[in-house]
Amino acid sequence: MPATKKTARTRPRPSDSLLAAALETLGEGVIIADGRWERGGFRIAFVNTSICTMTGWSAAELRRRPHDFLHSDHRHLADLRRWRTKATPGRTFTGEGYLTRRDGTRLYTTWTFSLVANTRGRITHVAITYRDMTAKRSLQEALIHSQRLEAVNRLAGGVAHDFNNLLSVINGYCEILGSKPSVRKDASREIGEIHRAGMQAAGLVRQLLAFSRRQTMDPKVVSLNQLVRDNAGIFAKLLGTGKSIALALDATSDHVLVDPSQLQQVLLNLTLNARDSLAPGGRVTISTANREIGARFHSRIGDTPPGHYLQLCVQDNGRGMDEQTQAHLFEPFFTTKEHGQGTGLGLALVYGVVQQSGGYIGVRSAPGAGSTFEILLPEVNEPADPQPVSLGPLPSTRGRETILIAEADPVVCKMVAGILTTDGYTVLAANTPAKALQLARRHKKTVHLLIGNMQQTDDPKLARAVHASHPSLHIIATDSLPGPPFTWLRREAQVTLSKPYALSTLLHTVRALLDGKPSPGKPLRPRKA
Repeated sequence: MPATKKTARTRPRPSDSLLAAALETLGEGVIIADGRWERGGFRIAFVNTSICTMTGWSAAELRRRPHDFLHSDHRHLADLRRWRTKATPGRTFTGEGYLTRRDGTRLYTTWTFSLVANTRGRITHVAITYRDMTAKRSLQEALIHSQRLEAVNRLAGGVAHDFNNLLSVINGYCEILGSKPSVRKDASREIGEIHRAGMQAAGLVRQLLAFSRRQTMDPKVVSLNQLVRDNAGIFAKLLGTGKSIALALDATSDHVLVDPSQLQQVLLNLTLNARDSLAPGGRVTISTANREIGARFHSRIGDTPPGHYLQLCVQDNGRGMDEQTQAHLFEPFFTTKEHGQGTGLGLALVYGVVQQSGGYIGVRSAPGAGSTFEILLPEVNEPADPQPVSLGPLPSTRGRETILIAEADPVVCKMVAGILTTDGYTVLAANTPAKALQLARRHKKTVHLLIGNMQQTDDPKLARAVHASHPSLHIIATDSLPGPPFTWLRREAQVTLSKPYALSTLLHTVRALLDGKPSPGKPLRPRKA
């Protein structure tokens, strides 16, 4: 037994070189500093390879500097100094924050300070360990961003419903006034301007909902070249004096299936983004071209699938962007502008619209070399859809069927009921599903059509109950956030007509649906009962 104790007492301690080698193998950054407090913290005596790799500073550059030389924020110094005067070996000081790399960039770390004493118990050094938490921090920030985005989504859904009701009234009564022959010509022009403004406001709501991915797009086959030409004048004015725009529309077959108003917003945002990077005399070039992606370019997940595409590029000769900016460019709330100068939502909206259009977007840029945003949209071999016409006389379909309306907004309800009654229909209108069901049950004749928001809690129950008594029922769902239709009802007997809709579209949709013809409204995917 005594021999064993002697062996334990005389076991050799690890050499300094062995301890240094052990510290070099650690993945965490390690600094050994003098234990005496100086201005700027503890003076660095030793660093391992990991801390040099993390920060980009060499060991020679770090030695003899105060440890706070690495820290971006110096607010921890006061607490650290108090800890040093009171702490005993075994007690640590922990914290987290940013370190500054040699190239000026920052990394997020957690740190631990520990006191090191000699054999007599005297504190001689401080051991500092740093763990790189940049990736974890990025994930946390992404989670915060997603939570903020979800808040925007909820706000968008809540605002859109009420705002679309208001726009339905504004645009609807503009159509009614515009169709009256007694309205003077100059007044008709002014009504048309109000209607155009209302349609633009409706487009803004759709853009917000498209960004939050809570509303389906309203795709149409359009000529990409023509869409660019139609908006080039607006974009040129947005660039301001001293900056110019050029078009290079080289696509020979240029039809794509997109939501025209959303693609217009994409071009608008990219043009504004380019404008902010241009110096006086700068230029933005919008170009189109046909592009074929072969199978050999589709070797990895994320590559653009093979096929025929329309390439839409927005190029500028501005100041360009570095790689770090490009890596975060399409993230919601990311912006390089000063506080209050940008929301960071513009390019995120661009990305969302392109994705929902079945397309792909990329960017090429370098500091001082300008930026090029390249969008690839699938080419379609179909004729372009007709352009919307300006205000004119409302169509007269002269219906004779009975229509049940369940509309919570009294002004919208009155307007829709009025236009349908004028067109010859028998209209039963109520502001709640319960009252609508009472009207349907009291009505002795067939109810042919139900118009209502099928995403409200009681409206689907109303639809099922009315259908039980009137098997020939048709449904127009005026959902602000379109959902799938009912599986218990024939697909050709139901369509969606998202608010705010044109009264002319409503009249055509009602007539086409009741006649069993293709409807201007959109058929929906299956909905559970």
